[in-house]
Amino acid sequence: MATTIDLAPLIPMGLIIGLTLLALVASAVGAVLRLNGWLWRGLAALVIAGALLNPSLVREERDPLSDIAVLVTDTSQSMQIGGRADAARATAEAIRDQAERDSTLDLVEVEIGDTADGTMLFETLNSTLAGVPRDRLAGIVVASDGQIHDLTDDAETPDYDAPFHHVLTGDESAGDRRLVIVEAPRYGLVDDPATFIIRVEDSAMSGTATVNFRLDGGDPQPARVTIGEDTPVETVIAHRGANVIEIEVEPGPEELSLINNRAAVSVTGVRDRLRVLLVTGEPHNGARAWRDLLKSDPSVDLVHFTILRPPEKQDGTPIDELALIAFPTRELFAERLNEFDLVIFDRYRRRGIMPLLYFDYVARYVEQGGALLITAGPPFASGVSLQRTPLAAVIPARPTGIIATGGFAPRATELGERHPVTAGLEPGEGDEPWGRWFRRVDATPVGGETLLESSDGGPLLVLSRAGEGRAAIVLSDQSWLWARGFEGGGPYGELFRRVAHWLMQEPELDEERLSASVADGQLQIVRRTLAEAAPPLEIDWPSGRSDVVTLTPTETAGRFTATAEAEQSGLVRLRSGDLTTVAALGPLNPREYADLSPTRSVLGRLIEISDGGVFAVGDGAGANTPDIRRTRADADQSGRSWMGLRRNERYIVRGADRTPLAPGLLIVLLILTLIGLGWRREGR
Repeated sequence: MATTIDLAPLIPMGLIIGLTLLALVASAVGAVLRLNGWLWRGLAALVIAGALLNPSLVREERDPLSDIAVLVTDTSQSMQIGGRADAARATAEAIRDQAERDSTLDLVEVEIGDTADGTMLFETLNSTLAGVPRDRLAGIVVASDGQIHDLTDDAETPDYDAPFHHVLTGDESAGDRRLVIVEAPRYGLVDDPATFIIRVEDSAMSGTATVNFRLDGGDPQPARVTIGEDTPVETVIAHRGANVIEIEVEPGPEELSLINNRAAVSVTGVRDRLRVLLVTGEPHNGARAWRDLLKSDPSVDLVHFTILRPPEKQDGTPIDELALIAFPTRELFAERLNEFDLVIFDRYRRRGIMPLLYFDYVARYVEQGGALLITAGPPFASGVSLQRTPLAAVIPARPTGIIATGGFAPRATELGERHPVTAGLEPGEGDEPWGRWFRRVDATPVGGETLLESSDGGPLLVLSRAGEGRAAIVLSDQSWLWARGFEGGGPYGELFRRVAHWLMQEPELDEERLSASVADGQLQIVRRTLAEAAPPLEIDWPSGRSDVVTLTPTETAGRFTATAEAEQSGLVRLRSGDLTTVAALGPLNPREYADLSPTRSVLGRLIEISDGGVFAVGDGAGANTPDIRRTRADADQSGRSWMGLRRNERYIVRGADRTPLAPGLLIVLLILTLIGLGWRREGR
């Protein structure tokens, strides 16, 4: 029950005030002039003003409303370090116990966990406050290490009037070393260095530290960097697609966790315009098909020379007078050979145009990482064959001198069905068979892999590795029939695109390859091998746990797969036989792990504005949590060891009884009496 005086003016309040002031001024003038009756008239004016205000005594039956406090507990990954999570739970339990003993306080509890963007406190808090009346909010308490990642200017200027308290968990004085990626490119040219900038931060020491770099899970490459300084680092982009560069700094003298000693950069490798040198030894039907295939790719810069003198022409014309421009043999094969990504000799025969030394240059080019493709015609089986040059050291097949003629349909060998260059190209059941070819050069493979053969078993496509480079030979000059669609044709464009990419060492076409990706929370692993079975797969998860998984064969020969439930976030390492790779679970460098030190600075401005407090409770379940005090709105909201939750004193009125304080008849009599006294005084 509460009793109050309520005013219900009979005329506008402004008019009452104005008339009252006018009457009081007149009375004051009368007093100054010593006029009789001024006092009684002034009192009469006040009584009239009181009557016009129409005061009443109101007795209300009220039900008080409890205040609401919001408790937010941080359960993100950074809270799992040391005893932070235990301290947060102890804080929540202590606040919960105190709230239960206070019948005028309700406690709303929420938790915040990890997201791809870090710890999103205010996203959770705003959704919680949407259901809390602002006039009943007693305060907000956050138990966290302070690593919050969604603080904005709007969050620092809240739309609620209540104290914001931060219970800081963790040891503020603990040292930690961490690795920071300051700047990293998203793309880089294959075989060119990509530059990114790193910084090692260590609150416990200065000097230098050893940093190890790994490309796609390969061997570590150590380097020394200065602690606290931005250090540029260069890494050569090895291949097209994602190049995952892992960086790990050695542990420091004090560590909260080693998880932020590691970082990764994914640089997408792209090739600059591919430079292809095509030398056609003589005009033939397949030359245009090769030219059209290479020119149809906008990423290819083609340099094409055709030697126009047919073999049967014997007119004595000097070779250097046959072409419209001189064949720049020295420039192409001695000075600028290494600028080409692929060299193709198409039905080439020795004519004395190129010295044997230049063929030796091409062989060395291949052994040092270059790519060579030979399409062989009848000259390859003769005395003018490229096999009779220093190129023989890298050509993967040796001619027998026999040229086989007659129609035959090329087919994939047993190895070709498994090899990524030719796997999946053969027609399936019910599909049209490949069109026939009508000539091939018989040869003996030399240490290479035969992927296509004729119907009688003669090799047609042989691939091989030579030193650091690769070479391939097509033992027929009639593959152009597929390009023309003869008898339905065949996979001309796709086959030779794959051959070219294999020669240029694109990893997706390697015979032995391990790859992994993440989709819908599942780690999906693909293993390619030419063997009948794949070695077991070892998985090292970001948490440190290791698993061994058996790879399952698929319908595609030579392809094995496995699926595992993705754990946490970070880099997962995979090994199968001699192959290793890495995959990113979630963001490569989660914001949650960027800085693991407890901090009060992130929420400092908000706490200051709301008159809240920061309470460092340390680690462990024995944390000394602050007490709760219920405070008035105009009082301090925090102290050294206590936090305030404001009393809002809100209520619901169940009933009300109104009694007028100025009965009409009594007021009239009082007014007449005062006026009469005034007249009487004036009459004396």
